[in-house]
Amino acid sequence: MSNLKPESSPRLPIKLDSTSNGEYVPIALSPLEQAANKLAMENSITAARHSGASRRAFLASTCGAAATLLAFNQAHALQQPAGRFEIPQDAAHDAQLAAATLEGKEFIFDVQGHYLPPNLARTLKPQCIDDHDLLGREYMTCLGADNFIKDVFLDSDTDMMALSFIPSSRADEPLSIEEAHATREMVERLDGNHRLLLHGRCNPNQPGDLEFMDELAEKWKVSAWKCYTQYGPGQRGFFLSDEDSGIPFIEKARKLGVHNICVHKGIPFGRQSYEHSLCDDIGVVAKAYPDVNFLIYHSGFVPGQAEGPYDPDRNEGVDSLVKTVIENDVPRNSNVYAELGSTWRFLSMRDPGSAAHTLGKLFKHIGENNVLWGTDSVWYGSPQDQIQAFRSFQIDESIREQHGYPEMTPQLRAKVFGLNALRPYNINIDEARERASADELTRAKIAYQEAPRPHFQTYGPKTRREFMNLLRLSGGKIS
Repeated sequence: MSNLKPESSPRLPIKLDSTSNGEYVPIALSPLEQAANKLAMENSITAARHSGASRRAFLASTCGAAATLLAFNQAHALQQPAGRFEIPQDAAHDAQLAAATLEGKEFIFDVQGHYLPPNLARTLKPQCIDDHDLLGREYMTCLGADNFIKDVFLDSDTDMMALSFIPSSRADEPLSIEEAHATREMVERLDGNHRLLLHGRCNPNQPGDLEFMDELAEKWKVSAWKCYTQYGPGQRGFFLSDEDSGIPFIEKARKLGVHNICVHKGIPFGRQSYEHSLCDDIGVVAKAYPDVNFLIYHSGFVPGQAEGPYDPDRNEGVDSLVKTVIENDVPRNSNVYAELGSTWRFLSMRDPGSAAHTLGKLFKHIGENNVLWGTDSVWYGSPQDQIQAFRSFQIDESIREQHGYPEMTPQLRAKVFGLNALRPYNINIDEARERASADELTRAKIAYQEAPRPHFQTYGPKTRREFMNLLRLSGGKIS
């Protein structure tokens, strides 16, 4: 049944590659990053021989993840980065030590998940990744709903996810609200009620989008709105503070009783959209509408730009988000939330120093209660490697003292992983845990873990050619 071809070399469990989320041109690995992958594989081969396990079995274990992250530490050591993966050296050989560091029982609520419908997924990746047919629907392949459920809920520790949308018009959106709702129903058939929340895509500068909000709220019961301020007719975006588009959008969201607005900031779609990728409008509307939650996707991050301590003279990247809340007197831990999708994955794997400063200044200026876990999966395959990296990441003590960043404690990580998102989404943690503990999805996961088959594959475009092909297939609107 499987179309998966045998491979002579298994993949590393922590995926350091050039994959993008389809919103930016993939950035090739640097020589240092290539060396980190090579070192991780060499160390894993040695550790596998030491343990008596096959290389493939070792890499699928928690020790394999520990060995990979330790190799990344080693590769970056000469640069003396401001952040590192805090893992004991013996964790590559000691299963209990690896588990104590990389496994956990946190409530994990991923507020930015994606999947693509089978027709587009099959075109992008003609070979299916896995033969595990959880729901008996062979037509749901590759990046479709069945593999989405396996990657997110079986191969990772994720408990809940918000299924979001990519920029498009209603006429050519790759994933429709109907298809997203069908995926939610598939999860609910496994008794996974409230495991998967839906966003409603709305760009108020596009004809018909404001009017469609009524149906999204009343028929489809969306939990949040998703908008792209960089996107619009003629490749011209908008600001949430615009009187003819953004303000009517916010007002209607309030009227419909869905007070969460997830807005893409950073990751500009080209020079024409760069202005609207900045966060200048966020502080303005957050101050004016304290009863609305603004979830800033990617936290203003721009791939390829290094992040240092906050610079008030730099209105780019994550500093753009920090600057807007400071200048508009928006209190910490109030109604502006910083979401980590793609930001954490890119920086933690490729630039741990920038990862440390990004997390540090978000905690310091946005608030320790307002940094949200998001992975942008399944563009990057299962989010388990991002989870393991976050569980073990630490900001260097000297950097914490110099800039007033907090220590990454288990309590702080648990907040980011899911507890922080409970407030805007109005979820009761005890109720969520109780439902999850006995549902069919949990039982399926327990059975699956007896013989797990993680593939450690990423799905998004890895080259400029693949990126341009994705644009063509999805309507060619991101540019």
